[in-house]
Parts: sequence; structure tokens; C-alpha cells
Amino acid sequence: MHWPPSIPTFARQLWPRHGYFLAGLWVLAQAWFLWRQQGPHFANDSARYLQYAAGIAERGYFEPGHNLRYVLYPLFQSLWLKLGLGWWGIVAGQMAIAGLATRALYAGVRRLTPGRPGAAALATLLFIAWPDIQVFNVFLLTESLFISLVALSFWAFTRMRRGSGRDWALLLLLLLLTALARPNGFLVGLAAGLAGLDALRRQRNRRAWRAALLLLVLAAPLLWQALNHQLETYYLMDTYQRGELIFRSELWKVQAATPLDMPPPGTGPVVRVLYFAAHNPVYLGKLMLGKLFVFISYLKPHYSLAHRALGVLVLWPAYWLAARATRLRSIWRPARMFLAGVFLLQAAIVMLTVDDWDVRFLAPVLSVVFVLASLKLMASLQGKEG
Repeated sequence: MHWPPSIPTFARQLWPRHGYFLAGLWVLAQAWFLWRQQGPHFANDSARYLQYAAGIAERGYFEPGHNLRYVLYPLFQSLWLKLGLGWWGIVAGQMAIAGLATRALYAGVRRLTPGRPGAAALATLLFIAWPDIQVFNVFLLTESLFISLVALSFWAFTRMRRGSGRDWALLLLLLLLTALARPNGFLVGLAAGLAGLDALRRQRNRRAWRAALLLLVLAAPLLWQALNHQLETYYLMDTYQRGELIFRSELWKVQAATPLDMPPPGTGPVVRVLYFAAHNPVYLGKLMLGKLFVFISYLKPHYSLAHRALGVLVLWPAYWLAARATRLRSIWRPARMFLAGVFLLQAAIVMLTVDDWDVRFLAPVLSVVFVLASLKLMASLQGKEG
């Protein structure tokens, strides 16, 4: 491997064993969080997932309504409950999938930078060492599975450059599983679709591009119905009226200067949002910008000073590097589009809905930030900016 002068000598000497170092660090991280949480951690939403999983394991009953939007995770939990392995089995399963996802993240970045493994090592190191990612492997929540599926989907997407039929089937399967893991899981498939559309648009023969656009037009009624279905069990107007930037939190809010013009009763979820936006544009704009700040800043009021400082010192520069990486012509363009799309779509969803008090919405997409930032940093160090 060609080393730029800026890389210290000790790093060059340790490099041949960096895979063992990353694997050991991953194991230590799992052991640390298990010890810190004193085993599988029962959190705020764990009860409803476990109750749902028990219904599937015992009676094959899939609960309708809002919980159906998280169906993959209770189904995953039910397998371990059916085997009699309980919470420890669930956490062991989450860790096993997380281990595969970590290896897949490394392999995906390597595929984008053949002959230059530095970016893969750095992205994987950040993915393992960041305190708000691996910790979810011991939580009885959807986040561990969702984080892993995002990383696995990225790995599968990188195989599309010279993908076979098996690769396409694998990508579609992972995108489907990701969509079933959380209500916003569809964003990963949407990011892949947008990257694909961009690739079709740039081809000399635009027949496929025009066919894809026609298909989208024909599917518009179904997409509209699906979006209404996804928003049906969310009470967005209530959060808008309360001016919440963080769900059920009174600490940070936006106050309306004048009475809000609310949509009439009986309208669908999407129409309500559009009506509210059209009649309260300034207020909604402030609300959305506030949520964006809360989402990306890492400065939430519940965080400790050390937690906030870590975000400012590491995440803020990573955002800047990631944004610059989207223009790296040396990196396969669809992959750049996919990675940026995952993060931007998640940010847009948070802006339209509401953020949580912790990192449950940011953690699943930090992997794409770390990948892009690592690609840009290593390209700069190696003088491969084009």
C-alpha cells in the first residue's frame, strides 16, 4: 500500500494487522456495553415489542395498527422466544447480525476504493467506536437491527456496479427487510431507487429512464395511498400545535406568533400536512429548521457536556467531510447518491415528524456519514481528490 507522508510510522507498522485490531475492538465494545447495562437492557418501548413477539411465538398473531409498522423486529424476537432463549438469545442474535454488518460495511467501502483500504478501516473504526451505535446491540429495541440492515444494504448496493442476478435479489431482499424494520425503513429503498434513477438518466440511451418515469407516474396513486397509510397512526398536527422539536419535551419548543390555521376534519394525513404547510409556512419553516438542528447538532438538552463536546469535535467535521465526499468523482456516483440519500431522507422525515430525546433517529444513519467522511479524508491524504 502506498502511504502518504502524513501517516505516522507506527500506523504503517500496525496496518497489516488492522483487521484483527478492528475485530478485537468490536468484541470489546460488545462486552463493555453488556457489562455496563448489566445484560439485555429493557428500555421504554421494549414492552410493546416483547408483547408483540410473544403473541407471534405463542399464537402466530400479528397485531394490526401502528405496531405492524415494526413487524420485522417482533418477528425476529419471536424466533428466540420460541427457542426458549429469551432476552439473552435476542441480544446474541442482534450482536451476530451487527458483527456481519460491521464486516459488510468494511467490505462495501473496500469495493468502492480498490487498492486503498484506509477509508474502509477508518469508517469501520468509527462505526465500532462511536458510543451511540454498538450500544443498541444490548437494547431490546429495533435500533440494532435497523442499524445493521442499513449497513448491509449499503454493502449489497456496492455490488450492483457489476451485479449478477443473485446480487440484485440480495439487495432487494435487504431493502425489503429494512423497510419492515421501522416505519421509516423505506427511506433506504427510496435512496437506492433515486440513485438508480440518476444512473439511468445519465445513460446515452434514455429508454430505461423514460420507462422508469412512466412507471412512477402510473404508480403515483399507489404511492400516495402508501404514504397516507404510513402517516395514519401518527398525530403530526398535535406535535405541530405544541411546537415540539423533541417528542413530548417541553425544553425546546417553537411558539406561534399568531393562531395557527389547522386543517379541517376528515382530511387525509398527507393533505393535512400540505394544508398546514400552505397556511402556516413561516411557523412550519421554523419548526422544521429547529428539528433539523436538534437532529444533526448533537446538542440535545439531555446530553452531558462530554457527549455534546464529542459531537462537536467529531460529528460536525464528519458532516463537512461527508458533504464534500458527495463530489468525489473517483468514487462510484450511484454509491455517493445512495449514501447521501439515506442521510438526507432521514433528516427530511425527522423535519416533517419530530425527533426523539436520544439518538434513536440519528444512530441508524451515522454509518453513511462515517463512510462518506472517511472516503473524503483518505482521498485528501492520498491526493486523490478527483
